[in-house]
Order: sequence, then C-alpha cells, then structure tokens
Amino acid sequence: MRIDVVTIFPQMFSGPLDVSLIKRARAAGLAKINIYNLRDFTADRHQTVDDRPYGGGAGMIFKPEPVYRAIKYLSRNKIRPANRRIIYLSPQGRVFNQSIARRLAKYQQLILICGHYEGVDERVLDWVDEEISIGDYVLTGGELPALVLIDCVVRQIPGVVAKKESVQNDSFSQEYLLDWPQYTRPPVYQGRKVPAVLLSGNHQKIEEWRRQEAIRATRKKRPDLYRQWLERKKKC
Repeated sequence: MRIDVVTIFPQMFSGPLDVSLIKRARAAGLAKINIYNLRDFTADRHQTVDDRPYGGGAGMIFKPEPVYRAIKYLSRNKIRPANRRIIYLSPQGRVFNQSIARRLAKYQQLILICGHYEGVDERVLDWVDEEISIGDYVLTGGELPALVLIDCVVRQIPGVVAKKESVQNDSFSQEYLLDWPQYTRPPVYQGRKVPAVLLSGNHQKIEEWRRQEAIRATRKKRPDLYRQWLERKKKC
C-alpha cells in the first residue's frame, strides 16, 4: 500500500512513523508512506496556503489551488482511480471505525489531506472521495487523525502483523464486540487468580469463555455496541 499525506506540518509525522509496527511495515515494503508539504504546491514566493473567508468570520481557510495541485501530482501514477482513495480529515466527516479501516486497507493508494485552521475551501470537497473524522471533537489540524488512520489501516495489511489471528480477534473486529479479558503469568498475583478455564488446556471451553466474556465486557463498557450486536443477531 502507498499512503501519501499532505500537510503543512510534515515534522509531526517523523516520530510516530519511525517506530514499532509501522516502521517494520515500511522496512518490509508492505507500506510506503510519503509526507508532502502543502506549501510545495503553491505558486507564489510566500508559499501561501490560506486566506480569509469570503463573507467575513474568524480564522483562515485553505485555498483550493495548492490542494488541487497536490492531489493531481499524487494521482499521476500507474494506480487505477478505482484503487485509489482521496480522504480529507475533517470533524464533519464520517466517524472512523474498524470497518472503515478494513475497507481502506484494500486500496493500493490513500491520499490523506490534513485540514487546518477553519478548514478548506468547499470546492476542495469536489476532489476528495470522502471525509473522515476520528471523533466528535475539534483538533488543531488533521495531522493526528491522519496518524490514527495510518496506524489502524496499516495493521490491516496482510503480513504486517505476524499472527493473522491478532488482527482478526481485535476489539470491534468481530460482530461489534470488544475483546475478551487477557491474562498472562503469574497465575496468582496479590490474591487474584487467572480464571481456571484458561489453564485447563480445553480449547473449546476457552473459546466459549472468551466469547461470553467479550459479550459481557461489551454490555458493561459499551452498551451502544452491545445494542448493535443484539440487533445484528436478531437479523441473522
């Protein structure tokens, strides 16, 4: 997968993309991540990317010209348009989730536009495929949402996570349910014991326990997801 990020703060990406799983994915050639400075796509000597909104109001907005040039430049490759997704990170977008991450991981190229200030000229939205938000709150810019999206999508790429089951059993990956409780050694710590079923070696019993605990955890921690799971179960 190729992921191209357009931002006015490229330095925000140097740390998170150079460690852990994403670093390994890049080193293995499973994910190619490029960071582009929006100012490099301007035409004036001041590298102006923003201007005051027509009609007045607080703040500045991104001008359409540099964003358009960036998208055109990053689309000039052999990847078919059907295998490319252009995304604007915006608080007005659809809230990001595991299902969206799995869908995006199937594309060959993602172009991520990081908004800033008061947003972008509305005409920019004519050139993107979708808007994505990471939650119902406002951040300074789209850089942190882009990093969240990259981290979540990259781990969906086959071969990035060594054990496929680790991805398949993540929270939100199965029927809207959260992950089950996890335990490791020692079997007893400060009087608290690991559930006996996990030490039994009976894999069928363990799977049954894990499913019931996932349901219980979802009902307790995320009743909204639990209701969705019940509705889906009824339809099935």
